[in-house]
Amino acid sequence: MSSITEYICNDCGCLLVHSNPLTLESMRDVHKQLCIFARQKAMSAQAAKSTSISKPAAAAQKTSTSPQVASSAPTPKVSAADTTSSTAPTTPATGGVAAGASGGSGTTTISLTGSGTNYPKADGPIDPSFKSKRQVAGTFQGIKVWGPIDPPGQLGIWGTEVTVDYDICVADGACIEACPVNVYEWLDTPGHPASEKKPFMIREKDCIFCMACENVCPPQCVKIFQKGQ
Repeated sequence: MSSITEYICNDCGCLLVHSNPLTLESMRDVHKQLCIFARQKAMSAQAAKSTSISKPAAAAQKTSTSPQVASSAPTPKVSAADTTSSTAPTTPATGGVAAGASGGSGTTTISLTGSGTNYPKADGPIDPSFKSKRQVAGTFQGIKVWGPIDPPGQLGIWGTEVTVDYDICVADGACIEACPVNVYEWLDTPGHPASEKKPFMIREKDCIFCMACENVCPPQCVKIFQKGQ
């Protein structure tokens, strides 16, 4: 059995740590195949190769093309009203969070703020049969939230395939570090008794069901469901 206890990716610098060497080796193999930075390097190298091949052809085409004649058509005038309407900033909907470059453009119907402050930290593990006992209370950037919820002290269970009981989560970050496909991002949850940030499964659809995040979670607040479960 291998004695590996940690692995650092040479491309992205991601540190994978697990007490079980066999699980760590599995996490390392999956990460090597799906590392975003490694794929970007390979794509850049391929693009550079394609560019160097196409330059001679582009130069020959430029030589044989007749020069363009400047158009004498007048430049259309733009009114002040047209300028104002085209440059006005777009304001995100009330209660939502503006989508970043990484995603998060789904519907938001719940808030992270409120008057629910009299709640203690809940103990793990997550109830694996919660879907048959709870109702969907709303969505946050397209991710389902299973109630009951009473922000900021009670936030329920988030996700459909990648699920996290936010009332148990203590934000140790093990799931974010273990995930080979970057499903999670930090989400601020000020006022929650267990922790004031949570791992948000913003790229839930990218989950490869490797179970790494579920296996490394200390309070056992993560549960992964295969599609259709």
